[in-house]
Amino acid sequence: MYLLGYDIGTSSVKAALVEAETGRCVASDYCPKTEAPIKTLRPGWAEQRPDDWMDYLCAATHAVLEKSDVNPADIKAVGFSYQMHGLVLIDRRGQVLRDSIIWCDSRGVPYGERAFSDLGADVCLGRLLNSPGNFTASKLAWVRDNEPDLTAHDAVT
Repeated sequence: MYLLGYDIGTSSVKAALVEAETGRCVASDYCPKTEAPIKTLRPGWAEQRPDDWMDYLCAATHAVLEKSDVNPADIKAVGFSYQMHGLVLIDRRGQVLRDSIIWCDSRGVPYGERAFSDLGADVCLGRLLNSPGNFTASKLAWVRDNEPDLTAHDAVT
C-alpha cells in the first residue's frame, strides 16, 4: 500500500509517493522545473492561476508514477498541503472565477487592520495568534468591495 502526498506551493507542486508500512519514499518529483510565475499587476499584488496548479499536479503525478512503476490502484490515500492564506474563488459548479490571490498579496491588509481594531488585540492575538492583516478573509473582503460581480451571484469560496 502507498500514500501520495502533494505540496501545492508558490514556486511549484511537489509530489511524493511513500510506502505506507515503512514510510520509505519510493519516488518524488515537482513541477514546474523553474519557479512558477506570479502575476504582479500592481505593487503589493500577487496572483497565480489555479489551473496551472492542476497542470503541475498532473505532471508531477505522472513523473512519480513513472519513476516508481507503482500501480495507481495501490495508492490508498492522498494528502494535500496548500500555501496558506490563498484565496481561490469558485462558482457552484467548481469553476474558477479569477486568478488566486496568494499568501504574499497585501491588498487586503487594510481590511485586516480594521478587523484587528474592531475585534481587539486580545481576541486577535489570543485566538488567531496573529493580526488578520493578510488572512484569506481580508482578501475576500477586498474582492467583495472591488470586484462585486464575483461575489454578488452564485459564487462561493
